[in-house]
Order: sequence, then C-alpha cells, then structure tokens
Amino acid sequence: MGMTMAEKIIACAAGVDTVRAGDIQTVTLDRLMSNDGTTHLTIDMYNNDLKHPHIQDVEKLVWIVDHNMPCDSPKTAGTHKKMRDFAREHGITFYEGEGVCHQVMLEKHVRPGELIFGADSHTCAYGALGAFGTGVGCTDYLYAMVTGTSWLLVPETIRFNLTGKLPEGVYARDLILTVIGRIGANGANYMAMEFAGEGLHGLTMSDRISVCNLCVEAGAKTALMEVDDVAMDYLKARGREPKACFASDPDARFAAVYDIDLSEIRPIVAKPHFVDNVVPASECLGVKIDEAFLGSCNNGRIEDLRVGASVIKGRKVAPEVRFLVVPASREVYQQAMAEGILDTFMEAGAIVMNPNCSVCWGSCQGVIGEGETLISTGTRNFKGRAGHRDSFVYLASSATVTASAVRGEITTADLL
Repeated sequence: MGMTMAEKIIACAAGVDTVRAGDIQTVTLDRLMSNDGTTHLTIDMYNNDLKHPHIQDVEKLVWIVDHNMPCDSPKTAGTHKKMRDFAREHGITFYEGEGVCHQVMLEKHVRPGELIFGADSHTCAYGALGAFGTGVGCTDYLYAMVTGTSWLLVPETIRFNLTGKLPEGVYARDLILTVIGRIGANGANYMAMEFAGEGLHGLTMSDRISVCNLCVEAGAKTALMEVDDVAMDYLKARGREPKACFASDPDARFAAVYDIDLSEIRPIVAKPHFVDNVVPASECLGVKIDEAFLGSCNNGRIEDLRVGASVIKGRKVAPEVRFLVVPASREVYQQAMAEGILDTFMEAGAIVMNPNCSVCWGSCQGVIGEGETLISTGTRNFKGRAGHRDSFVYLASSATVTASAVRGEITTADLL
C-alpha cells in the first residue's frame, strides 16, 4: 500500500522506507522556529533545568519577535531582551521587526519536504510549500533544540480534492472557513489535512498559505499541499531549492476524502466565539462594528492588502470605526508602500501599523474593550482573543473586513 504526503515526509525524517498512520517514529528535525510568545520559557528551562545544556545544530534554529512588537511593557521588554541576548550568545538566526513568524519563515526559510517544529500553533502554514510544519510546546521544542530529534505519532490524513475556480470576489479565506465549518473544529484532530487536485493549481501562494494556516482550527496536526509550478516559482524567486517534493501515492489510505468545487464557495463569516461557527456573510449584514483588522499570518500579504485597497480606494473609514492595517512582514510593507497601497489606506483614515501579530494576538495593539465588536482577518475568534473577555470577534476575508470598515457594520464588498 502506498503512503500519503505526511507519511512520506515522516519516513524521510525517520530514515525508514515506510511508515503507517498510528506508528510512533523518532524523527530528525530540519528546522525549529520559536517566537516571543514562549521562547523566554524555553530559555529558562535551558539555563535552569538541563545538566549539560547545548544546542545540537544552531543552524536549524530561527527565533522571531512578532507577538508584542514593539514591546508594550517593561515586562515584555525584559522578555525580548532575554530572547535577544540568548540568540546573540549562541548565534541563533534572529529577527526583530521583520514581521509575523510564519510569513517570515515562508519568505526566507521553509523548503518542500522539510519537517519543522514551531512553537506556535499555526506552523501548519508551511504546508503551502509542501513542508510538514506543526506546532509544539516549549518542552518539546527544548528537547528538539538540544537533541535535534523528537518523536511523532504518524497522523491519519484527510484528503481534499479541489476542482474548479473561486468566483470573483471570493477568496481562499472563504474556502478554508467553509471547510472548517463543514468538518467542525474537531474534524481533523491530530490528522493531516492534504489539499490536491486541479483546482489547487489556480490558487496563488498567498491563497495556499491562508488555507494551510487555518487548518489547526479544525484540530489538524499539519496541513500539506502538493508542490507544483506555483510553489516552485515562489521558491526559486527566493533562491531556494526543495529538500524533496512528495505527493501521495494513488493507493494511499485516507481517513476521509472530500471533493470541493471552488466555484461553489461564497463569502463566509465566522461568528463568535468559534472558528467553525460559520455562516454566509449575508447572514451577518448590519452587525455594528467598533474595529476592523486587516493583517496576521493568515491575511497580511500583499495580495490581501491589494484587495483591501481596491475596496477602500476613494472611500473613507466609517467615523465610529478603528481600522487597523498591518502588513505581515517588512517585505510586504515595503511592496505595499512602493505600490501606493499604504497611501490609499491612510487617505481613507485607516491606521497602518508596523509588521507584527497585532490584534490577532490580542495583547497589545488595538485590543478591544468590553462589549466591543471586531471584524478580523486574524486566525481566531475565541472569547477574549482580541481583548476583553466580553467582546465579540467575527472572522472574514480581507474584502469583507475592509468593506465593513467603510460601512461601519458587517457587509460585503459588492454591497458598497
């Protein structure tokens, strides 16, 4: 019997010919990413709990300050300093002010076929480049940092065969919210979500990142997409070559198979307080908002900003709304600046921020207060995710978020 993409990557990392779902394998990691959310805890354990502290291969480590950037308190400043000093002492690749960790990793480091641990749940975004990325806690991260290895329970795979093309005004964000709504927040628990089919070839790299990034919201261990010309062009433009390009065998075993016709996808909104609480955007029309957010590792790329700028050009942000626009990386920021996109947002009354996680993380920039409502391209809408516990977060595409910022209530771009 053949193997799935996930099984092939794990077999390669384990140095064996074949693995099956349910096996436990010791694997060698290709890369280890950590951000300022938990790295200070890893450092404390490294310094205080290890008898013989050492790093197995410093070249594999990438540390990124993005969650509270710039820092918002003396406590955060101390956390950043600890991270910064340790990285300098040990020669760890370190980024500060470069952008959101997953966007930076995809721009600068991730290669197809790699097995990557990230100390952040949305590490599954790396599947857009055919890499097995998965989030881990700081204890597992520390072990991998010290030994270069870890263990993995080989996941089952759910296959999504994509056909057709997304309609005009419908985006990859609508696609993945539709999928999560269909299978549920627990529908892929500890599974790989694999996307393939002729419909995949019509998705841009930005689209693919959006889809893979949110798969953890269905409980997935990882997300994977077949590597095609779109992915290879993205890679070559950044001077990288694949480690390996895997595809599932025709006789691979899947836990479930879904056929998704992209032409049937429509604008979607995820209502509070769960990502799988999805409805057609038309069912949320008229909900008053206090804040809108365009950014995050899910929708802060240049394509998302272009969409938002096209919606808001010649219009103004509603006077009662705060509209935060946050490019996902320095590269995206500079490109948006060169294209005049940031000027468009500023002229409309938006607040343009430096590249960082911003209100998606909900601990510094743009947090919302009691009873307030946010519409967001962020990754989650749990209670308290974006500020006060008694606030409300709706999730939607960059077009819907921007149109809502203009109207002052949830709406879609075609209704402006």
